[in-house]
Amino acid sequence: MQHLSGIDRARNALEKGDRFPVGALQPMVAESWQRCRDSELDPRGTPRHSVIAFSDVKHRREANAAMRLLALAEMQLLHSQIAGSNFMIALGDAQGIVLDTISDQHFADSEAGRSIIPGSMWNETERGTNAFGLAAIVEMPVAIYGREHYFACHGHLSCMAAPIFNSNGEILGLLDASCAHEARQEHTHALVRMAAAQIENGLIYQEYSKSFVFAFHPRVEYLDTLSAGLISISLDGDVISINRPGKALLSGLPATSGNHFDTLFEAGYGTAMDGLLKGGVIRIRDRAGSGVFMVCRQIGERRTLMLKHASPAIPSMLQKENTPDFVCDDQAVKRSLADLAEAAALCMPVHITGETGTGKELMARHVHRLSGRKGEFVALNCGAVPENLFIAEIFGHERGAFTNARAEGAPGLARAADRGTLFLDEVADIPLSAQTSLLRFLDSMEIRAVGGHKPQRVDVQIVSATNRDLEEMVAQRQFRADLYYRLNAFIIRLPALRARTDFAGVVRHLMDKMAPGTPVTDAAIAALARRKWPGNIRELKTVLQRALVRRRADYIDEGCFDEAVPLPELAVDCCAECRARPLSRAKCQEIRSVYVKTNENISRTARVLGLSRTTVYKHIRQAS
Repeated sequence: MQHLSGIDRARNALEKGDRFPVGALQPMVAESWQRCRDSELDPRGTPRHSVIAFSDVKHRREANAAMRLLALAEMQLLHSQIAGSNFMIALGDAQGIVLDTISDQHFADSEAGRSIIPGSMWNETERGTNAFGLAAIVEMPVAIYGREHYFACHGHLSCMAAPIFNSNGEILGLLDASCAHEARQEHTHALVRMAAAQIENGLIYQEYSKSFVFAFHPRVEYLDTLSAGLISISLDGDVISINRPGKALLSGLPATSGNHFDTLFEAGYGTAMDGLLKGGVIRIRDRAGSGVFMVCRQIGERRTLMLKHASPAIPSMLQKENTPDFVCDDQAVKRSLADLAEAAALCMPVHITGETGTGKELMARHVHRLSGRKGEFVALNCGAVPENLFIAEIFGHERGAFTNARAEGAPGLARAADRGTLFLDEVADIPLSAQTSLLRFLDSMEIRAVGGHKPQRVDVQIVSATNRDLEEMVAQRQFRADLYYRLNAFIIRLPALRARTDFAGVVRHLMDKMAPGTPVTDAAIAALARRKWPGNIRELKTVLQRALVRRRADYIDEGCFDEAVPLPELAVDCCAECRARPLSRAKCQEIRSVYVKTNENISRTARVLGLSRTTVYKHIRQAS
């Protein structure tokens, strides 16, 4: 009650313009209130509700990609810990601009929830005293409860925020949990601080993946806690980064990047490494004489002395980028890849053909990596876009350019792929009416939004893909010949899974992705190889997933595929349009077969095959 009466007295003084009563507020809150008052913010008024453009939000997300990736995982965990408590978890950048939120639906539908959205500004100058903005100023965790908020309209909220630092002590972002004041949970503030610390530690592991990371603490039982120091060490023993607990434990010592391990710890770097790399815990003393326990949490990339004296070669990073993220030991695939790097370097349009499920998008992403482009990989399923919206989807549109256009307009996928790659999947489904505009774009690399007047030049790597026979479509005047010849400057033909000579390698690669370390017997691979695989690699992946669920041991053998034996071919015809096209016929039959198995459910069929509902509907709506 005393705390409440103190707040009441403080608010009365605030709204009257009087001096705040001593001891009624946390000092940092009193200082914040004074700054807001000096900025002539009216505590009884309505705060500014500034929201930046989504394109700016996207740019800020990209600039904080590593932190955001870790933060979203922590936010999901934090939300599960406080679910049902009418909470919202928010991630912001160092300027107090919200990047992402995860919330209970009830809070999201509230007035407060509608104001805490991506792009909204929660710095002190905009929103008065609040945990998000104050944590950015004082650079420490902050909790603001109810009427401690400067604006009276925020008095029903409680907010707890913690800054996220990089290894140099600079704020990267802010993590916040907000709730209705009456629903506040005292332990939530601690959970937010722990989540922020977990993100900081995760950044050390992620950003310095090629270095050693050691955990240390005076008490061995604390080595696995967030209070343990983490120190990242280069292969030569130089300090790369130290987390905040580590700097606190080494207070008074030169615990900064650039110094050597030996300047911090009495044991020589080589001696310490001998013990640490054996996987055990060692005890050493720091240069201040304090004893700490230390354990290796991450082993850096090994280098041999030969590398220091070897003749120049392709950098390992480049070699890694040039290595496909899929199996390519089949001769047909190897031939397709032989000159791909040069084609990508010359920005030649790449056209990928193959049956459904053969990995065309994986190949397209590989082209993007080979190109070394800094822009994004932007994919468009041409069969999933209505004909009347196709041009606007690629080139964008101005506000009000046509009926049902987005009020704010849209930049278009070609602009989003600038300095990157635009992947046109199911390219055979591009409407004839749009093919002329696409051809003009490929020739000039200039785009003009629908309803716009000023063209803009972009730099885009074009990759297209289809499982249909474009040459036949050109012969039947269903696809423009000049567009086809523009797209197929470099062709990659992916063989069907049943025709590949590296079938076993494909199986093991998929298993390593889904369940690393799980053995697959030769008998299991032989049983799989006897199937026809109309759905190719996509179907194989589904069968392997089912086998992982069915297995009763830590391996996969032929007994895991009892339901995966070759089935008699279903008497499923293809639609009239696909019947005369060999490349389209198999896909159409597969779609119709799955459609029958799912009790004629279009949505389930699309999910099983990884296709759009529009593509499924197109193949089943036509009479046989």
